[in-house]
Amino acid sequence: MRNHEVTQARTLLDARGNLAEPGWSRKLLQKYNRSQIKAPQWRIKEWDYYLVMGKNFAGAFTISDDGYIGLQSVSLLWLGDEPWEHTETVLNLFPMGKLKLPADSAHGDTAYADKRLQMRFSPGDGKRNITCHFERFWNDKPFDCDITLAQPDMDSIVIATPWDKDRHFYYNQKINGMRASGWMEYDGVRYEFDPASDFGTLDWGRGVWTYDNTWYWGSGNTDIGGHAFGFNIGYGFGNTRSATENVLFYDGKAHKLDDVSFHIPESGYMDPWTFSSSDGRFEMSFQPVLDRAAKLDFKLLVSDQHQVFGRMSGRAILDDGTAIDIRDVLCFAEKVHNRY
Repeated sequence: MRNHEVTQARTLLDARGNLAEPGWSRKLLQKYNRSQIKAPQWRIKEWDYYLVMGKNFAGAFTISDDGYIGLQSVSLLWLGDEPWEHTETVLNLFPMGKLKLPADSAHGDTAYADKRLQMRFSPGDGKRNITCHFERFWNDKPFDCDITLAQPDMDSIVIATPWDKDRHFYYNQKINGMRASGWMEYDGVRYEFDPASDFGTLDWGRGVWTYDNTWYWGSGNTDIGGHAFGFNIGYGFGNTRSATENVLFYDGKAHKLDDVSFHIPESGYMDPWTFSSSDGRFEMSFQPVLDRAAKLDFKLLVSDQHQVFGRMSGRAILDDGTAIDIRDVLCFAEKVHNRY
């Protein structure tokens, strides 16, 4: 069934290590257990990624265990006049479960610590806390943050999608619309988040991926007269016959979309994009501000990323037909090709 909604709690994987019920859900109903995966430890990929956006700045935070490599990273982005960004990454060889990332997004801290980087993500009590100290982050100066994201009872978008290969799957949750407070600090400048206008997003992923893949992902949030509105769009995350991750959020409720297409100009990532949907409910233009491009090439391990930040304008339609018009909403859209 196209866009099958999972509504009952169950174990994520069957005895063969395949998804028991491919589909999408509003919460993490299916129970992930790393020990039930029928693949080598070095093929398992687990990560927690937070993006927190202010009016003209943003911070991104990743703790990941990708089997034969771990990538722990922090990005600081300025998206006002003369945009810039800096990303600093700590690489770990063969973590293969040693980071002990939690089996669900709501319980247990996700943490990493060495002499240079200490970072922790702590969920609970209707909120999420991000703390970080990164020594010698940039120009030999440290980065620090203490950010709180409010998470009342609210929908998210969860997909459980198979790859077209036995015992390969992707289990992912995106939580939009968490109002942000707290701060980031670098080089004597303090970046303060205002919960009236600023939001955080969680990308929580677990699974066994195929070796060579390309994905498209976009996400944004804004306040419309005291109402939180957000969207998550994307494809390339396995076989989407049973589920897509395309969704609108309004006041914490999910409004499911069908297919959304990214129209990236051949002339370059910094030229205007457009987005269209098969159901006509997400029609947008996108004016890029900054391309956070990153490329790793270790022959067998290759990553080519273009996470483009910019401003979205257009119209989205909720399930009941209500039209939401947005203009110049700061967000991002990306294309990523990995061989890993």
